[in-house]
Amino acid sequence: MQNLLLSYYGDDLTGSTDVMEALELGGVPTVLFMHQPDEALLSQFSHCRAIGLAGTSRSETPQWMDTHLKRAFAWLKTLNAEICHYKICSTFDSSPTIGSIGRAVEIGRSVFSQDSVPLVVGAPQLKRYTAFGHLFAAYREKYFRIDRHPVMSRHPTTPMDESDLLIHLSRQTDLSSGLVDLATLQSASRSEAFDRLLADGINIVLLDVDSLGSQALAGKEIWRVRRPGGAFVVGSSGIEYALLAEWASNHTVRAEPSFSPPGAADRIAVVSGSCSPTTERQIRHALTDGFDGIEVDPIELVSEASGDAIARAAAVGRASLEAGRSVVVYTALGPAADRGAEIDRQEGARHKLGRGLGELLRELTIEQKLQRVVIAGGDTSSHALGQMGVDALTVRMPLPASPGSPLCVAHSRVKAIEGLEIALKGGQVGTDRYFCAIRDGLGG
Repeated sequence: MQNLLLSYYGDDLTGSTDVMEALELGGVPTVLFMHQPDEALLSQFSHCRAIGLAGTSRSETPQWMDTHLKRAFAWLKTLNAEICHYKICSTFDSSPTIGSIGRAVEIGRSVFSQDSVPLVVGAPQLKRYTAFGHLFAAYREKYFRIDRHPVMSRHPTTPMDESDLLIHLSRQTDLSSGLVDLATLQSASRSEAFDRLLADGINIVLLDVDSLGSQALAGKEIWRVRRPGGAFVVGSSGIEYALLAEWASNHTVRAEPSFSPPGAADRIAVVSGSCSPTTERQIRHALTDGFDGIEVDPIELVSEASGDAIARAAAVGRASLEAGRSVVVYTALGPAADRGAEIDRQEGARHKLGRGLGELLRELTIEQKLQRVVIAGGDTSSHALGQMGVDALTVRMPLPASPGSPLCVAHSRVKAIEGLEIALKGGQVGTDRYFCAIRDGLGG
């Protein structure tokens, strides 16, 4: 594997495909592995200039990170990419006990022997913006400070109650932090200010991004200060968009991406563990447009009777698919149906829920010879796909109406899974027609 521009670890699966989509749109061939590949698997993607490793750290504890993230970062470091990126969600939702970004930074600094870590969260392409250290995000065409966001401020696991990202981080780590704010970033002293923070040993340096212009400037600075052996950076896919602007400017990347339309699928299967109101609207729309709904009790799915729940749902799904209809299997219809408090009484239950949905989807896919499927929910996707026998993903086609959730192609040793088209959707992603558009090949 030669001349890698970037390697990355995604803190959940939908976030990992978000990065892959951004890179492919920018002309950088990319592969996303579901686990650390052996040499034979790695060699199949020797043409790629970016390599990702899909993870689950967004829903894990700091103790889990100490073992698994350290091992993942150490492997990524051996790839000798110019930049190694720990990819986080652009909504920055995290806490001291779940998905701690602070702990991830600590581990990355140690593995890469790096004092200062650049941080970029703003991604205008996803309607996420940082201004003077505060994060803003869109919801249904309106813009909110993240601690007033109708969804993320009430996230069931990691609610965002602080919009100042460096204050939010200070609850997760004792590392020092600093900011290159918008005014400084757009001034003639931009590089001098950035260098001063690095020279002073500031451990985390946040660069504001509120527009394509400031994003390009952030990318220019991150690329400028990289060092031999690879530089460790943290952030949303705003990192990739920032770097792509710089790579286009300095002609590091010259390829023009090309994607052919996938066409319609006769029927698809969707599994959803998302409690998001966005996903709720998508499910309700699908039920009016050719999909049969299959509700699964999440408490039963994580209990000792999970096998019975899966078998019943599979039987119903089989009947619908054999009748030529698509199916959507869901454990919740919106925030009002969230049973997270009950689920969390059992250790590891959220992971088990995702694995159960993955087992169900695998059974339907293989038995019904499905060509296209969808998994909804960032945390759900990581654990569900692990049950599918997928080794790696590449981009089949970006979905312009739903940036961050491309249609992917599965690479697998399992013959029935090899070549399967999979869309992985975070809770907040997509229009109301998302599931129907995936079925119809319209990119919604």
